This record gives sequence, structure tokens and C-alpha cells, in this order.
Amino acid sequence: MNNLYEEIQIIWHGIWQRRWVAMGVAWAVCLLGWLAVALIPNVYQSRARVFVQMDSIMPNSATPLDQQKALDQVRQTMTSAAVLERVVRNTDIGAGAVSDQDVSARVGMLRQNVTVASMQDSLFEITAKWSDKKLGAAENARMAAQAAGGLIKAFQEANVAGGIADTGQSLKFLDQQIAARGQELQAAEKRRGDFEREHLGSIPGGGSIESRADAMRTEMSQIDSQLMSAQSTLAGINGQLASTPAEIVSAVGPSGGLSALAQAEGQLATARANGWTDSHPDVVALKRQIDMLRRVSGGGAGGTRTPNPAYMSLKSIQAERAATVSALQTRKAQIQADLNSMAQKQVQEPGLAADQDRLNREYDAIKQQYDKLLSDREDVRLAGDVQNQGGTLKFRVIDPPSASTIPASPNRPLLLFAVLVAGIAVGIGSAFGLSQVRTTYATIGRLEKATGLPVIGGISAVETPDRVDQNKRQLRWFYAASGGLGALCMVLLAVEFIQRGMSA
Repeated sequence: MNNLYEEIQIIWHGIWQRRWVAMGVAWAVCLLGWLAVALIPNVYQSRARVFVQMDSIMPNSATPLDQQKALDQVRQTMTSAAVLERVVRNTDIGAGAVSDQDVSARVGMLRQNVTVASMQDSLFEITAKWSDKKLGAAENARMAAQAAGGLIKAFQEANVAGGIADTGQSLKFLDQQIAARGQELQAAEKRRGDFEREHLGSIPGGGSIESRADAMRTEMSQIDSQLMSAQSTLAGINGQLASTPAEIVSAVGPSGGLSALAQAEGQLATARANGWTDSHPDVVALKRQIDMLRRVSGGGAGGTRTPNPAYMSLKSIQAERAATVSALQTRKAQIQADLNSMAQKQVQEPGLAADQDRLNREYDAIKQQYDKLLSDREDVRLAGDVQNQGGTLKFRVIDPPSASTIPASPNRPLLLFAVLVAGIAVGIGSAFGLSQVRTTYATIGRLEKATGLPVIGGISAVETPDRVDQNKRQLRWFYAASGGLGALCMVLLAVEFIQRGMSA
């Protein structure tokens, strides 16, 4: 802590020894800064607030998104070149503009000085600034108010007069574009159809070569799965058919009906036809019953041999499953042939897929543009009908344009004080920098540290009475110069406030 205090004392001593340098630099910086502040032109500002409401004759026809788009369009239109040109020509801003170049220059200047900010609840704040050294405060304020008021009036006129004309021009332009895009769409569709008939006429399906190939591969995968299932079912039926006799020994009972053995075998055939396996409890029971009946009947001696109903049923199912397997194999072979044909075409004509993709992209792009133009035309037509029936933007001025003669910028009191602070800081900084360049040793320890030699001691300065009087006189001059700098700043501030009071 002591070392820090000592360093601060050393720095302050170096600055104090060069206080007149600091004072001169501070005066120079302040005078130049105050002169620059005085040369900054005053900017006068006019503000106005307007309420914009989008009315519609159709209930619920304007969604919040549509209203926001309309408000954004209002903000952009108010600063458009057409509206700003109306302001220039209808106000004193265009005074002296004899050529179109002069008007364009005034429009560009007005665009830089006008801002339209969107606020809450459909409110807009219009801010217009004006600064002309040739005009007084009242004239500059009047020009700013004319810019803000003219902007509101010009937009209202443009919105009312240009609505119907803009709708008609937009519809005419869209009709021309739709007709042109329609012809392009027909030509693209014809090119794509000719290409498909020439190169892909024998290949079923639609879309590009890759999409057709993918669809056929997907169908091939499904057919393979179905074929495996059908073949497995057919193999099971063949196994059941091998274990089922073609004929059975039947006997006629006392009542003339079929024997119990024939009835049991018929039930077994029906169960197998329904898809029951040999492990099914009912199938197991029927097989046991059949075996018992065969043993009781002595192997069928003395009976009549008749066709086995179970065998006939299994043969019918076998034929059906075999037909299914054959149909699936035929379809698989056809798809494989189509894939081979497509692959051969791609080998023979490597650019076939690329040409088809290009034609499809052209068609899709033109079709998308055509559909969008149709949608835009319908929107414009509907908007025009609504506007003709009263669905327009309604303006209401909440706060009329102000005409304050007090400049909005620059903030001269703040700038004047900032220049004073900056001048003092630069002066102190200059003295500090000079003390670092031309080093002096205010303490014995600093001298020992700089030379690396032991210092025996120091001798106090002995000043004569004349020297003391001279130092006091110089100190009074320094205080007077410092006070004069602050007093001059206060005078400039007072002048600024007096001018503002007189302007108001």
C-alpha cells in the first residue's frame, strides 16, 4: 500500500512540475473542440403519430398475418420514391428544383431525413429532420413539419388514387405472365411425353427411371415374401397329401348313412382344409379316433372302397396354392425382365436418366411458377374487389406534426461540457507523457532504483524570498488560467441556453 501511495505521489509530482504544459494543451483542445461544436449545424425535428386500420367488408377475411403484412407494406410505401416525390413537389422542399435531377436529389435528401417506425396497436411514428444553415430556426422547424405532414398527405392520396389503377395493371401483367407460362408448360409437357414414349414406353409405371426402378424393386421384394409364404404352404399341403389315402373303406350303417370311420376322416379333412396343423388338439383326437375305428373294422375288410373326401379336399387346395405360386413366379419374371430392360437402356444410353431428370425439373419449375401466378392473380383480383367495396386502409392522425424551434441535435450543453472534460484529460495526459519521456527523480529511492548506486542523502531546496514570491505569483496565474477555462465553458453554456430560450 505504501509503495502504491509513493508511486501516485511520484506521478502527481511529475505532472505538477509540467502543469503549464497541461494547461496549454487543455486550453488548445477546449478552444478547438468548442469551435467544432459551434460549427455543427442545428437539426430540427418534427414528429407525428398516425393510426392505420385495415377495414374489410368480408368478416374474418383479414387474418393477423395479413394485417401485419399490410402494416409492413404501409411503412415501406410511405418511404417509397413515388410518395417522397409527391412530398417534394407539393411542399416548399421542392422550391428551386427546376429539373428532374434536382427533384431526385431532393428526394434522396428527404429519404435520409425521414423515418417511419411501427409502434404498438397499429400506430406509426413519422419523424422528419431538417437542417439548413441558410434558414433560421423557425424556417427549419417549418420545413421539418412540412416534410412530416406532406408524407401523410401524399400517402393518403397515393393510396386512394392508385389502388384501382394498381390493381388493373397488376391483373394485366399477371394475365400476360400466365399466358406465357402456360405455353411454356404445354411445351415442357409435350417434350416430357415424347421422351417417355420414345425411351420408356415399354416400362410400366410413372415418374423417373430411378423411381420406376425403386418401385419395381419394392414390388419384387413383396413378391419374394409372398412367394416364399405360398411355397411353404404348398409344401405343407403336399406333405399332408402324401400321408392321406386316396380311397377309404366305407360301410353303410343300418340307417343307410356313412360309417363312423368315413365321418371321422371327413372331419379330419375339413380341419386340415381350415389350416389346422397335426399338433392341434382336435386333429390329434380325430387321428386317434380314425386309428381306433380302422382297428375295429379289421383294416376295412368287407367294406366298400370310396374316394377319400380329405384327399379330394387337399387336392383342391393343392391346385389353388400351385396356381398362386405359378402366378407369383410369372410376375417376378416379368418384373425382372423389366429391370433388365431398364438397365440395358441405361447402359446403351448413359445420359437417359439425366435427360429425364432435366425434363422433369423444367416441367416442375414451370408448373410451380404457373400455379403461383394463378394464385397471385386470384389474390390481386379479390383484393381489388374488396378495395372497390370499401376494404381499404384508413388513416387517422393521432398527433399532428410538431414544429419545435428548439434543435433536436446536437446536444450542445453536453458536448461543451464533454469538450472541457476531454481537454483537461488530454492536458493531464500530455504532462504525464512528458514526465515519462524526460524523467525526474522526486525521491531518493527512485534515484537509487534508476542508477543502481547507493545514494548517501538528499539536500532540501533553499528558496530566496524573491523565488518564493515568484512561485506564489505563478501559482495564482495557474489558478486564474484554470478558473478562466471553467468560466469560459460556463459562459458558452449560458449563451446556448439563452439562444434556446429566445428560439422557444
